[in-house]
Amino acid sequence: MRILLFASAFNGLTQRIFEELLASGHDVSLELALSRRHMLDAVKLFKPELIICPFLKQRIPDVIWQNYLCWIIHPGIPGDRGPSSLDWAIVEQQPQWGVTLIEANAEFDAGAIWGYEFFPARKTYKASLYRREVTTTASHLIHNALVTYQQLGSAPEKYNSPTVKQGEWHPLMRQPHRHLNWLVDDTDTLLRKLYASDSCPGVLDEIQGQLFYLYDAHIERTLKGDSPGEIIATRHDAICRATRDGALWITHLKPAPHDNQSFYKLPATQWLDQQLLTVPDIPQTELPAPNPNTWQEISYSELDDIGYLTFDFHNGAFSTAQCLRLLNAYQAACQRPTQVLVLKGGTDFWSNGIHLNTIEAAKNPTMEAWKNIKAINQVTEAIITTTDKLTVAALNGNAGAGGAVMAFACDYVVARQGIITTPYYKPMGLYGSEYWTYVLPKRVGEECAQHLTEACLPVGTQRGFALGLFDAVLSERTELYWQQLHDFCLKLSETKYWQHELLQKQHRRQLDENHKPLAVYEAEELNQMWQCFNSQTFHNARHVFVYKKEPQQTPLYLAPHRQQHQERNQEPIHNMTIQAIEPENKKEAVV
Repeated sequence: MRILLFASAFNGLTQRIFEELLASGHDVSLELALSRRHMLDAVKLFKPELIICPFLKQRIPDVIWQNYLCWIIHPGIPGDRGPSSLDWAIVEQQPQWGVTLIEANAEFDAGAIWGYEFFPARKTYKASLYRREVTTTASHLIHNALVTYQQLGSAPEKYNSPTVKQGEWHPLMRQPHRHLNWLVDDTDTLLRKLYASDSCPGVLDEIQGQLFYLYDAHIERTLKGDSPGEIIATRHDAICRATRDGALWITHLKPAPHDNQSFYKLPATQWLDQQLLTVPDIPQTELPAPNPNTWQEISYSELDDIGYLTFDFHNGAFSTAQCLRLLNAYQAACQRPTQVLVLKGGTDFWSNGIHLNTIEAAKNPTMEAWKNIKAINQVTEAIITTTDKLTVAALNGNAGAGGAVMAFACDYVVARQGIITTPYYKPMGLYGSEYWTYVLPKRVGEECAQHLTEACLPVGTQRGFALGLFDAVLSERTELYWQQLHDFCLKLSETKYWQHELLQKQHRRQLDENHKPLAVYEAEELNQMWQCFNSQTFHNARHVFVYKKEPQQTPLYLAPHRQQHQERNQEPIHNMTIQAIEPENKKEAVV
Protein backbone atom coordinates (compact mmCIF):
# COMPACT_ATOMS: atom_id res chain seq x y z
CA MET A 1 0.00 0.00 0.00
CA ARG A 2 0.96 3.65 -0.39
CA ILE A 3 1.06 4.84 3.21
CA LEU A 4 1.75 8.42 4.24
CA LEU A 5 2.80 9.18 7.81
CA PHE A 6 1.99 12.50 9.47
CA ALA A 7 4.10 13.22 12.56
CA SER A 8 4.92 16.16 14.78
CA ALA A 9 8.45 14.74 15.20
CA PHE A 10 10.45 11.78 13.95
CA ASN A 11 10.50 10.29 17.46
CA GLY A 12 11.10 6.67 18.47
CA LEU A 13 7.50 5.57 17.84
CA THR A 14 7.40 7.22 14.42
CA GLN A 15 10.79 5.71 13.52
CA ARG A 16 9.59 2.23 14.42
CA ILE A 17 6.33 2.48 12.47
CA PHE A 18 8.15 4.01 9.48
CA GLU A 19 10.80 1.27 9.45
CA GLU A 20 8.41 -1.64 10.04
CA LEU A 21 6.06 -0.54 7.27
CA LEU A 22 9.00 -0.31 4.88
CA ALA A 23 10.23 -3.74 5.97
CA SER A 24 6.73 -5.14 5.31
CA GLY A 25 6.91 -4.01 1.69
CA HIS A 26 4.74 -0.89 1.80
CA ASP A 27 5.50 2.28 -0.14
CA VAL A 28 6.01 4.73 2.73
CA SER A 29 6.64 8.45 2.91
CA LEU A 30 6.64 10.81 5.88
CA GLU A 31 5.62 14.43 6.28
CA LEU A 32 6.36 16.42 9.41
CA ALA A 33 3.11 18.20 10.25
CA LEU A 34 4.68 21.64 10.37
CA SER A 35 1.53 23.35 9.10
CA ARG A 36 -1.79 22.73 7.38
CA ARG A 37 -0.12 23.65 4.10
CA HIS A 38 2.60 21.04 4.55
CA MET A 39 0.04 18.29 5.15
CA LEU A 40 -2.08 19.32 2.15
CA ASP A 41 1.00 19.41 -0.08
CA ALA A 42 2.10 15.94 1.05
CA VAL A 43 -1.26 14.40 0.19
CA LYS A 44 -1.28 16.06 -3.23
CA LEU A 45 2.19 14.80 -4.04
CA PHE A 46 2.06 11.29 -2.58
CA LYS A 47 -1.60 10.39 -3.23
CA PRO A 48 -1.72 7.82 -0.41
CA GLU A 49 -4.13 4.94 0.05
CA LEU A 50 -3.87 5.33 3.83
CA ILE A 51 -2.58 7.95 6.26
CA ILE A 52 -1.19 6.95 9.67
CA CYS A 53 -0.40 9.42 12.46
CA PRO A 54 1.85 7.74 15.07
CA PHE A 55 2.64 10.97 16.94
CA LEU A 56 0.59 14.00 15.94
CA LYS A 57 -0.12 17.10 18.01
CA GLN A 58 -1.75 19.07 15.21
CA ARG A 59 -5.26 18.68 13.86
CA ILE A 60 -5.62 16.94 10.49
CA PRO A 61 -7.25 19.34 7.99
CA ASP A 62 -10.90 18.42 7.40
CA VAL A 63 -10.42 18.08 3.65
CA ILE A 64 -7.88 15.30 4.28
CA TRP A 65 -9.75 13.06 6.75
CA GLN A 66 -12.99 13.59 4.80
CA ASN A 67 -11.37 12.08 1.71
CA TYR A 68 -8.72 9.71 3.06
CA LEU A 69 -8.75 7.08 5.77
CA CYS A 70 -6.57 8.43 8.59
CA TRP A 71 -5.49 6.42 11.64
CA ILE A 72 -4.37 8.13 14.81
CA ILE A 73 -2.44 6.45 17.62
CA HIS A 74 -3.87 7.61 20.94
CA PRO A 75 -1.88 6.63 24.07
CA GLY A 76 -4.99 5.89 26.10
CA ILE A 77 -7.71 3.29 26.67
CA PRO A 78 -10.92 3.30 24.57
CA GLY A 79 -13.00 6.34 25.41
CA ASP A 80 -10.07 8.25 26.89
CA ARG A 81 -9.74 11.65 25.25
CA GLY A 82 -7.51 14.65 25.61
CA PRO A 83 -3.88 15.70 25.09
CA SER A 84 -2.48 14.53 28.47
CA SER A 85 -3.55 10.90 28.49
CA LEU A 86 -0.42 9.32 29.99
CA ASP A 87 0.07 12.21 32.40
CA TRP A 88 -3.33 11.66 34.03
CA ALA A 89 -2.94 7.87 34.03
CA ILE A 90 0.29 8.19 36.05
CA VAL A 91 -1.02 10.80 38.50
CA GLU A 92 -4.23 8.80 39.05
CA GLN A 93 -2.20 5.60 39.57
CA GLN A 94 -4.03 3.60 36.92
CA PRO A 95 -3.00 -0.08 37.37
CA GLN A 96 -3.23 -0.66 33.62
CA TRP A 97 -3.39 1.58 30.60
CA GLY A 98 -3.54 1.10 26.87
CA VAL A 99 -3.30 2.36 23.32
CA THR A 100 -6.20 2.91 20.91
CA LEU A 101 -6.05 3.17 17.12
CA ILE A 102 -8.69 5.72 16.13
CA GLU A 103 -10.02 6.85 12.78
CA ALA A 104 -9.82 10.63 12.42
CA ASN A 105 -13.06 12.58 12.29
CA ALA A 106 -14.39 16.01 13.30
CA GLU A 107 -14.25 15.27 17.03
CA PHE A 108 -10.98 15.02 18.95
CA ASP A 109 -10.07 11.36 19.76
CA ALA A 110 -13.67 10.26 19.10
CA GLY A 111 -13.53 8.48 15.74
CA ALA A 112 -14.20 4.81 14.98
CA ILE A 113 -11.87 2.42 16.82
CA TRP A 114 -9.76 0.09 14.66
CA GLY A 115 -8.14 -1.66 17.60
CA TYR A 116 -6.97 -1.32 21.18
CA GLU A 117 -4.75 -3.15 23.66
CA PHE A 118 -4.06 -2.82 27.37
CA PHE A 119 -0.77 -3.08 29.22
CA PRO A 120 0.26 -3.04 32.91
CA ALA A 121 1.20 0.52 33.88
CA ARG A 122 4.76 0.34 35.21
CA LYS A 123 5.59 2.82 37.96
CA THR A 124 7.98 4.86 35.89
CA TYR A 125 8.22 8.15 34.09
CA LYS A 126 5.96 9.02 31.17
CA ALA A 127 8.63 8.96 28.49
CA SER A 128 9.63 5.42 29.47
CA LEU A 129 6.05 4.15 29.21
CA TYR A 130 5.76 5.88 25.85
CA ARG A 131 9.03 4.53 24.47
CA ARG A 132 8.33 0.97 25.54
CA GLU A 133 4.72 -0.09 26.23
CA VAL A 134 3.03 2.53 24.05
CA THR A 135 5.42 2.04 21.13
CA THR A 136 5.21 -1.76 21.27
CA THR A 137 1.42 -1.74 21.53
CA ALA A 138 1.02 0.83 18.76
CA SER A 139 3.14 -1.31 16.43
CA HIS A 140 0.98 -4.37 17.10
CA LEU A 141 -2.23 -2.39 16.58
CA ILE A 142 -1.16 -0.95 13.24
CA HIS A 143 -0.07 -4.32 11.84
CA ASN A 144 -3.30 -5.97 13.01
CA ALA A 145 -5.40 -3.12 11.62
CA LEU A 146 -3.73 -3.41 8.22
CA VAL A 147 -4.84 -7.04 8.08
CA THR A 148 -8.37 -6.04 9.14
CA TYR A 149 -8.45 -3.27 6.55
CA GLN A 150 -7.50 -5.66 3.77
CA GLN A 151 -10.05 -8.26 4.93
CA LEU A 152 -13.03 -6.13 6.03
CA GLY A 153 -12.39 -2.65 4.69
CA SER A 154 -13.91 -1.01 7.77
CA ALA A 155 -13.45 -0.66 11.51
CA PRO A 156 -14.64 -3.84 13.33
CA GLU A 157 -18.00 -3.46 15.07
CA LYS A 158 -16.72 -5.28 18.16
CA TYR A 159 -14.41 -2.34 18.94
CA ASN A 160 -17.13 0.27 18.68
CA SER A 161 -19.89 -0.89 21.03
CA PRO A 162 -20.69 1.47 23.95
CA THR A 163 -19.43 -1.10 26.48
CA VAL A 164 -15.91 -0.97 25.03
CA LYS A 165 -15.31 2.66 25.98
CA GLN A 166 -13.92 2.80 29.52
CA GLY A 167 -12.11 6.12 29.56
CA GLU A 168 -13.24 9.73 29.71
CA TRP A 169 -12.25 13.23 28.62
CA HIS A 170 -9.27 14.76 30.46
CA PRO A 171 -8.16 18.36 29.98
CA LEU A 172 -4.63 19.43 29.22
CA MET A 173 -2.56 18.91 32.38
CA ARG A 174 -1.09 22.27 33.27
CA GLN A 175 1.55 23.28 35.80
CA PRO A 176 -0.96 23.85 38.67
CA HIS A 177 -1.90 20.16 38.38
CA ARG A 178 1.79 19.24 38.56
CA HIS A 179 2.66 21.55 41.46
CA LEU A 180 5.08 20.06 43.99
CA ASN A 181 4.05 20.83 47.54
CA TRP A 182 7.19 19.79 49.38
CA LEU A 183 5.67 20.42 52.82
CA VAL A 184 2.48 18.41 52.22
CA ASP A 185 3.14 15.81 49.47
CA ASP A 186 4.84 12.58 50.46
CA THR A 187 7.67 11.16 48.37
CA ASP A 188 5.42 8.90 46.29
CA THR A 189 3.10 11.79 45.39
CA LEU A 190 6.01 14.02 44.40
CA LEU A 191 7.48 11.20 42.33
CA ARG A 192 4.20 10.58 40.46
CA LYS A 193 3.93 14.26 39.51
CA LEU A 194 7.53 14.24 38.29
CA TYR A 195 6.99 10.95 36.44
CA ALA A 196 3.88 12.36 34.73
CA SER A 197 5.84 15.36 33.43
CA ASP A 198 8.99 13.71 32.11
CA SER A 199 10.29 14.36 29.51
CA CYS A 200 7.78 17.05 28.56
CA PRO A 201 6.95 19.59 29.89
CA GLY A 202 8.82 18.97 33.16
CA VAL A 203 7.62 20.25 36.55
CA LEU A 204 8.05 23.95 37.26
CA ASP A 205 9.50 24.46 40.73
CA GLU A 206 11.55 26.98 42.68
CA ILE A 207 15.10 26.17 43.74
CA GLN A 208 16.99 28.74 45.76
CA GLY A 209 14.87 31.60 44.45
CA GLN A 210 14.95 30.61 40.76
CA LEU A 211 12.30 28.83 38.69
CA PHE A 212 13.35 25.61 36.97
CA TYR A 213 11.69 22.76 35.13
CA LEU A 214 12.65 19.47 36.84
CA TYR A 215 13.38 16.21 34.98
CA ASP A 216 14.42 12.63 35.64
CA ALA A 217 13.55 11.91 39.28
CA HIS A 218 14.68 8.85 41.27
CA ILE A 219 13.85 7.77 44.80
CA GLU A 220 16.48 7.88 47.55
CA ARG A 221 15.87 5.68 50.61
CA THR A 222 19.01 6.21 52.67
CA LEU A 223 19.37 10.01 52.87
CA LYS A 224 17.08 12.45 54.66
CA GLY A 225 17.04 16.17 55.35
CA ASP A 226 15.54 18.54 57.88
CA SER A 227 13.72 20.87 55.47
CA PRO A 228 11.56 19.44 52.61
CA GLY A 229 12.77 20.75 49.26
CA GLU A 230 16.32 21.55 50.37
CA ILE A 231 19.29 20.15 48.47
CA ILE A 232 21.04 17.68 50.76
CA ALA A 233 23.58 16.05 48.43
CA THR A 234 25.00 15.91 44.91
CA ARG A 235 26.27 13.01 42.84
CA HIS A 236 27.62 13.05 39.30
CA ASP A 237 25.87 16.35 38.42
CA ALA A 238 22.52 15.37 39.99
CA ILE A 239 20.98 16.92 43.12
CA CYS A 240 19.23 15.13 45.99
CA ARG A 241 16.32 17.02 47.58
CA ALA A 242 14.76 16.19 50.93
CA THR A 243 11.07 15.32 51.12
CA ARG A 244 8.95 15.21 54.27
CA ASP A 245 9.45 11.42 54.47
CA GLY A 246 12.59 10.74 52.44
CA ALA A 247 14.45 12.20 49.47
CA LEU A 248 14.50 12.36 45.66
CA TRP A 249 17.31 12.66 43.14
CA ILE A 250 16.73 15.15 40.29
CA THR A 251 19.25 14.72 37.50
CA HIS A 252 18.33 17.52 35.08
CA LEU A 253 17.01 21.08 35.19
CA LYS A 254 15.95 23.73 32.69
CA PRO A 255 15.51 27.37 33.78
CA ALA A 256 12.09 28.85 33.07
CA PRO A 257 12.15 31.42 30.25
CA HIS A 258 12.83 34.96 31.40
CA ASP A 259 14.07 38.26 29.97
CA ASN A 260 13.00 37.09 26.48
CA GLN A 261 15.47 34.23 26.71
CA SER A 262 14.79 30.51 26.48
CA PHE A 263 16.94 27.76 27.93
CA TYR A 264 17.60 24.04 27.57
CA LYS A 265 17.97 20.98 29.76
CA LEU A 266 21.30 20.31 31.47
CA PRO A 267 22.60 18.13 34.31
CA ALA A 268 21.29 19.83 37.45
CA THR A 269 24.52 21.03 39.02
CA GLN A 270 25.52 22.88 35.84
CA TRP A 271 22.67 25.35 36.46
CA LEU A 272 23.35 25.57 40.23
CA ASP A 273 27.11 25.46 40.46
CA GLN A 274 27.67 28.42 42.81
CA GLN A 275 24.72 27.54 45.05
CA LEU A 276 26.10 24.09 45.90
CA LEU A 277 29.40 25.01 47.54
CA THR A 278 28.30 23.79 50.98
CA VAL A 279 26.35 20.71 49.78
CA PRO A 280 28.15 17.37 50.32
CA ASP A 281 29.05 15.41 47.20
CA ILE A 282 28.67 11.61 47.50
CA PRO A 283 29.96 9.99 44.29
CA GLN A 284 29.76 6.24 43.90
CA THR A 285 32.59 3.77 43.68
CA GLU A 286 34.12 2.87 40.34
CA LEU A 287 32.10 -0.32 39.93
CA PRO A 288 29.07 -0.20 42.27
CA ALA A 289 26.71 -3.12 42.75
CA PRO A 290 23.04 -2.49 41.84
CA ASN A 291 21.30 -0.68 44.69
CA PRO A 292 17.51 -0.13 44.52
CA ASN A 293 17.68 2.33 47.42
CA THR A 294 19.46 5.07 45.51
CA TRP A 295 20.04 6.53 42.05
CA GLN A 296 22.83 5.05 39.94
CA GLU A 297 24.06 5.84 36.45
CA ILE A 298 26.46 2.89 36.42
CA SER A 299 26.22 -0.47 38.17
CA TYR A 300 27.76 -3.92 37.79
CA SER A 301 26.71 -7.46 38.67
CA GLU A 302 27.87 -11.02 37.94
CA LEU A 303 26.12 -14.32 37.35
CA ASP A 304 27.62 -17.62 36.10
CA ASP A 305 30.98 -16.16 34.97
CA ILE A 306 29.15 -13.40 33.11
CA GLY A 307 29.55 -9.73 34.02
CA TYR A 308 26.74 -7.25 33.42
CA LEU A 309 27.64 -3.57 33.15
CA THR A 310 24.70 -1.13 33.20
CA PHE A 311 25.07 2.52 32.17
CA ASP A 312 21.78 4.41 32.30
CA PHE A 313 22.59 7.95 31.15
CA HIS A 314 19.61 10.29 30.75
CA ASN A 315 18.20 10.04 27.21
CA GLY A 316 21.25 8.03 26.18
CA ALA A 317 23.52 11.07 25.87
CA PHE A 318 27.14 10.62 26.98
CA SER A 319 28.96 13.74 28.20
CA THR A 320 32.74 13.85 28.42
CA ALA A 321 32.61 13.19 32.17
CA GLN A 322 30.17 10.30 31.75
CA CYS A 323 32.37 8.72 29.08
CA LEU A 324 35.34 8.83 31.40
CA ARG A 325 33.33 7.33 34.28
CA LEU A 326 32.11 4.58 31.96
CA LEU A 327 35.65 3.95 30.75
CA ASN A 328 36.86 3.51 34.34
CA ALA A 329 33.96 1.17 35.10
CA TYR A 330 34.58 -0.84 31.91
CA GLN A 331 38.26 -1.22 32.70
CA ALA A 332 37.43 -2.29 36.27
CA ALA A 333 34.89 -4.83 34.93
CA CYS A 334 37.57 -6.22 32.62
CA GLN A 335 39.66 -7.01 35.68
CA ARG A 336 36.95 -9.27 37.07
CA PRO A 337 37.35 -13.09 36.62
CA THR A 338 34.55 -13.44 34.07
CA GLN A 339 34.52 -14.93 30.59
CA VAL A 340 31.79 -12.78 29.04
CA LEU A 341 31.17 -9.07 29.65
CA VAL A 342 27.70 -7.76 28.76
CA LEU A 343 27.15 -4.05 28.18
CA LYS A 344 23.50 -3.54 29.10
CA GLY A 345 23.09 0.18 28.46
CA GLY A 346 20.05 1.74 30.11
CA THR A 347 16.33 1.15 30.47
CA ASP A 348 15.20 3.12 27.42
CA PHE A 349 18.40 3.77 25.46
CA TRP A 350 21.61 1.88 24.98
CA SER A 351 23.43 5.01 23.88
CA ASN A 352 22.85 8.01 21.61
CA GLY A 353 26.46 9.16 21.44
CA ILE A 354 27.94 12.49 22.47
CA HIS A 355 26.01 14.95 24.66
CA LEU A 356 24.91 17.87 22.48
CA ASN A 357 23.41 19.86 25.37
CA THR A 358 26.60 19.94 27.45
CA ILE A 359 28.50 20.84 24.28
CA GLU A 360 26.10 23.74 23.66
CA ALA A 361 26.59 24.93 27.25
CA ALA A 362 30.39 24.98 27.08
CA LYS A 363 32.31 28.26 26.80
CA ASN A 364 33.93 26.81 23.70
CA PRO A 365 31.48 24.29 22.11
CA THR A 366 34.01 23.28 19.47
CA MET A 367 36.59 22.24 22.04
CA GLU A 368 33.98 20.51 24.24
CA ALA A 369 32.73 18.54 21.22
CA TRP A 370 36.34 17.57 20.53
CA LYS A 371 36.86 16.38 24.13
CA ASN A 372 33.55 14.52 24.07
CA ILE A 373 34.26 12.62 20.85
CA LYS A 374 37.74 11.68 22.02
CA ALA A 375 36.34 10.43 25.34
CA ILE A 376 33.69 8.23 23.73
CA ASN A 377 36.37 6.98 21.34
CA GLN A 378 38.37 5.84 24.35
CA VAL A 379 35.44 3.70 25.49
CA THR A 380 35.00 2.24 22.01
CA GLU A 381 38.71 1.51 21.68
CA ALA A 382 38.69 -0.25 25.07
CA ILE A 383 35.87 -2.49 23.82
CA ILE A 384 37.61 -3.29 20.54
CA THR A 385 40.92 -4.11 22.21
CA THR A 386 39.48 -6.36 24.92
CA THR A 387 41.01 -9.70 23.92
CA ASP A 388 40.68 -11.78 27.09
CA LYS A 389 36.87 -11.75 27.22
CA LEU A 390 33.97 -11.98 24.82
CA THR A 391 31.93 -8.77 24.81
CA VAL A 392 28.18 -8.53 24.18
CA ALA A 393 26.16 -5.38 23.52
CA ALA A 394 22.65 -6.06 24.85
CA LEU A 395 20.36 -3.55 23.17
CA ASN A 396 17.30 -3.46 25.40
CA GLY A 397 16.57 0.07 24.12
CA ASN A 398 17.26 2.16 21.04
CA ALA A 399 20.75 3.24 20.00
CA GLY A 400 21.71 6.14 17.78
CA ALA A 401 24.64 7.84 16.07
CA GLY A 402 27.97 7.10 17.79
CA GLY A 403 26.13 5.18 20.50
CA ALA A 404 24.93 2.64 17.94
CA VAL A 405 28.41 2.33 16.47
CA MET A 406 29.88 1.80 19.95
CA ALA A 407 27.50 -1.16 20.38
CA PHE A 408 28.67 -2.66 17.08
CA ALA A 409 32.24 -2.60 18.41
CA CYS A 410 31.34 -5.54 20.68
CA ASP A 411 31.96 -9.13 19.59
CA TYR A 412 28.24 -9.87 19.67
CA VAL A 413 25.22 -7.59 19.42
CA VAL A 414 21.92 -8.86 20.78
CA ALA A 415 18.75 -6.81 20.32
CA ARG A 416 15.34 -6.88 21.93
CA GLN A 417 12.65 -7.31 19.26
CA GLY A 418 11.31 -3.92 18.15
CA ILE A 419 14.22 -1.66 19.12
CA ILE A 420 15.50 0.85 16.56
CA THR A 421 19.07 1.79 15.68
CA THR A 422 20.06 4.90 13.75
CA PRO A 423 23.76 4.38 12.94
CA TYR A 424 24.41 7.68 11.18
CA TYR A 425 25.66 11.20 11.92
CA LYS A 426 24.76 13.22 8.82
CA PRO A 427 21.64 15.06 10.11
CA MET A 428 23.86 16.74 12.71
CA GLY A 429 26.38 17.75 10.06
CA LEU A 430 28.99 15.26 11.28
CA TYR A 431 31.21 12.72 9.56
CA GLY A 432 31.26 10.48 12.61
CA SER A 433 33.89 8.71 14.66
CA GLU A 434 33.79 5.92 17.31
CA TYR A 435 35.86 3.91 14.79
CA TRP A 436 32.82 3.50 12.53
CA THR A 437 35.02 3.17 9.44
CA TYR A 438 36.48 0.03 11.06
CA VAL A 439 33.52 -1.34 13.00
CA LEU A 440 30.65 -1.08 10.49
CA PRO A 441 32.43 -2.54 7.42
CA LYS A 442 33.54 -5.53 9.51
CA ARG A 443 29.87 -6.30 10.25
CA VAL A 444 28.06 -5.41 7.02
CA GLY A 445 30.70 -4.73 4.37
CA GLU A 446 32.05 -1.46 2.98
CA GLU A 447 29.17 -0.71 0.60
CA CYS A 448 26.44 -1.35 3.17
CA ALA A 449 28.30 0.67 5.82
CA GLN A 450 28.44 3.66 3.49
CA HIS A 451 24.75 3.26 2.68
CA LEU A 452 23.73 3.11 6.35
CA THR A 453 25.59 6.32 7.17
CA GLU A 454 24.39 8.17 4.05
CA ALA A 455 20.75 7.03 3.78
CA CYS A 456 19.94 8.17 7.34
CA LEU A 457 17.06 5.71 7.73
CA PRO A 458 16.22 3.88 10.97
CA VAL A 459 17.11 0.19 11.12
CA GLY A 460 14.76 -2.19 12.93
CA THR A 461 15.54 -5.62 14.29
CA GLN A 462 14.30 -7.54 11.24
CA ARG A 463 16.48 -5.62 8.78
CA GLY A 464 19.35 -5.30 11.26
CA PHE A 465 19.52 -9.08 11.66
CA ALA A 466 19.38 -9.61 7.91
CA LEU A 467 22.21 -7.12 7.36
CA GLY A 468 24.40 -8.63 10.07
CA LEU A 469 24.23 -5.74 12.51
CA PHE A 470 22.63 -8.04 15.10
CA ASP A 471 23.76 -11.55 15.95
CA ALA A 472 20.48 -12.41 17.67
CA VAL A 473 17.05 -10.85 18.13
CA LEU A 474 15.34 -11.86 21.36
CA SER A 475 11.86 -11.51 22.85
CA GLU A 476 10.18 -8.13 23.05
CA ARG A 477 8.90 -9.04 26.52
CA THR A 478 11.46 -7.57 28.91
CA GLU A 479 11.59 -10.40 31.47
CA LEU A 480 11.89 -13.07 28.79
CA TYR A 481 14.46 -10.97 26.94
CA TRP A 482 16.82 -10.90 29.95
CA GLN A 483 16.47 -14.66 30.47
CA GLN A 484 17.16 -15.36 26.79
CA LEU A 485 20.12 -12.99 26.91
CA HIS A 486 21.62 -14.86 29.86
CA ASP A 487 21.09 -18.19 28.08
CA PHE A 488 22.82 -16.74 25.00
CA CYS A 489 25.79 -15.66 27.12
CA LEU A 490 25.95 -19.03 28.90
CA LYS A 491 26.49 -20.69 25.53
CA LEU A 492 29.27 -18.22 24.75
CA SER A 493 30.95 -19.05 28.05
CA GLU A 494 31.04 -22.81 27.48
CA THR A 495 34.70 -23.68 27.81
CA LYS A 496 35.47 -25.15 24.38
CA TYR A 497 33.45 -22.55 22.48
CA TRP A 498 34.79 -19.68 24.56
CA GLN A 499 38.41 -20.72 24.14
CA HIS A 500 37.99 -21.16 20.38
CA GLU A 501 36.23 -17.81 19.92
CA LEU A 502 38.77 -16.00 22.07
CA LEU A 503 41.70 -17.38 20.05
CA GLN A 504 39.94 -16.42 16.81
CA LYS A 505 39.24 -12.95 18.18
CA GLN A 506 42.88 -12.41 19.22
CA HIS A 507 44.07 -13.61 15.82
CA ARG A 508 41.67 -11.33 13.89
CA ARG A 509 42.55 -8.32 16.03
CA GLN A 510 46.26 -8.83 15.37
CA LEU A 511 45.71 -9.23 11.63
CA ASP A 512 43.52 -6.12 11.53
CA GLU A 513 46.07 -4.12 13.49
CA ASN A 514 48.89 -5.20 11.17
CA HIS A 515 46.79 -4.29 8.13
CA LYS A 516 45.72 -0.88 9.44
CA PRO A 517 46.20 0.23 13.05
CA LEU A 518 43.21 1.48 15.02
CA ALA A 519 45.08 4.73 15.58
CA VAL A 520 44.99 5.39 11.84
CA TYR A 521 41.24 4.86 11.65
CA GLU A 522 40.76 7.27 14.53
CA ALA A 523 43.11 9.88 13.09
CA GLU A 524 41.29 9.82 9.75
CA GLU A 525 37.89 10.14 11.41
CA LEU A 526 39.00 12.87 13.81
CA ASN A 527 40.51 14.87 10.96
CA GLN A 528 37.05 14.95 9.39
CA MET A 529 35.34 15.62 12.73
CA TRP A 530 37.57 18.59 13.52
CA GLN A 531 36.40 20.22 10.30
CA CYS A 532 32.78 19.36 11.15
CA PHE A 533 33.05 20.77 14.69
CA ASN A 534 34.35 24.02 13.24
CA SER A 535 31.57 24.28 10.65
CA GLN A 536 28.45 26.41 10.94
CA THR A 537 26.40 23.41 9.81
CA PHE A 538 27.13 21.54 13.05
CA HIS A 539 26.59 24.59 15.24
CA ASN A 540 23.25 25.36 13.58
CA ALA A 541 22.03 21.75 13.70
CA ARG A 542 23.07 21.41 17.34
CA HIS A 543 21.34 24.68 18.25
CA VAL A 544 18.09 23.54 16.62
CA PHE A 545 18.28 20.20 18.42
CA VAL A 546 19.14 21.58 21.86
CA TYR A 547 16.49 24.32 21.83
CA LYS A 548 13.89 21.97 20.30
CA LYS A 549 13.26 24.33 17.43
CA GLU A 550 10.84 23.29 14.73
CA PRO A 551 12.51 22.30 11.45
CA GLN A 552 11.72 24.30 8.33
CA GLN A 553 10.81 21.24 6.27
CA THR A 554 10.75 17.46 6.27
CA PRO A 555 14.17 15.98 5.41
CA LEU A 556 14.06 14.67 1.85
CA TYR A 557 15.44 11.26 2.86
CA LEU A 558 12.23 10.69 4.85
CA ALA A 559 9.92 12.20 2.24
CA PRO A 560 10.26 10.51 -1.16
CA HIS A 561 7.20 12.46 -2.35
CA ARG A 562 9.10 15.74 -1.96
CA GLN A 563 12.34 14.33 -3.25
CA GLN A 564 10.68 13.09 -6.44
CA HIS A 565 8.88 16.41 -6.91
CA GLN A 566 12.14 18.30 -6.53
CA GLU A 567 13.94 16.01 -8.98
CA ARG A 568 11.20 16.46 -11.58
CA ASN A 569 11.35 20.23 -11.01
CA GLN A 570 7.60 20.53 -11.48
CA GLU A 571 5.53 23.60 -10.76
CA PRO A 572 5.54 24.86 -7.16
CA ILE A 573 3.30 22.74 -4.95
CA HIS A 574 1.32 25.75 -3.77
CA ASN A 575 0.17 26.42 -7.37
CA MET A 576 -1.59 23.02 -7.50
CA THR A 577 -5.32 23.29 -6.94
CA ILE A 578 -6.94 22.17 -3.71
CA GLN A 579 -9.15 19.82 -5.68
CA ALA A 580 -6.10 17.72 -6.41
CA ILE A 581 -6.34 16.38 -2.90
CA GLU A 582 -9.44 14.31 -3.59
CA PRO A 583 -8.78 10.70 -4.65
CA GLU A 584 -10.66 9.11 -7.52
CA ASN A 585 -12.72 7.21 -4.95
CA LYS A 586 -13.40 9.15 -1.78
CA LYS A 587 -12.92 7.63 1.64
CA GLU A 588 -16.52 6.43 1.83
CA ALA A 589 -15.99 4.29 -1.22
CA VAL A 590 -12.58 3.08 -0.08
CA VAL A 591 -13.82 2.04 3.34
